[in-house]
Amino acid sequence: MSRIGKKGIVIPDKTEVKMDSGVVSVKGPKGSLQRNFRPDVAIVIDGNQISLSISKNNKQINALWGTYASHIKNMVKGVNEGFEKKLILEGVGYKSQVNGNKLVLALGFSHPVEVEIPAGLTVKAEKNIVSISGIDKESVGSFAAKVRDLKKPEPYKGKGFRYSDEVIRRKQGKKSV
Repeated sequence: MSRIGKKGIVIPDKTEVKMDSGVVSVKGPKGSLQRNFRPDVAIVIDGNQISLSISKNNKQINALWGTYASHIKNMVKGVNEGFEKKLILEGVGYKSQVNGNKLVLALGFSHPVEVEIPAGLTVKAEKNIVSISGIDKESVGSFAAKVRDLKKPEPYKGKGFRYSDEVIRRKQGKKSV
């Protein structure tokens, strides 16, 4: 039994949720999102409440029950508030800037690294902080992870990209005799 799936999802004002043959679409002040769901989990919309229930009781459907509830909750939150991830770039000579729909990074390589910004995301680069925001939690997180993978933080000096809430465990360097 899913504890997350049992709880109802409250639909806030100015938000419209529709269910149409396995496709849930959510419209809000910041935009709209759509997602396909399998028919094993029944999604019922009544008034300002969304409830989920399962038809069969097996392990796979129980896992989907809570997952679908989280997806719908994230869709509702995304079209109302949005999601944001902040990456901090540390290191001497490391720079970031946004040119059109590309994020241009100087990461200590012999060439600048250019990353294409996906549609629907907003990227801001101020000093050494890169802010990635959008209405789809999945795309915000995957793009932030893609940028972080370009230069992961190293444990000796802490150079590279790290999330704003991430703590890097530092190692001691070589000891002289």
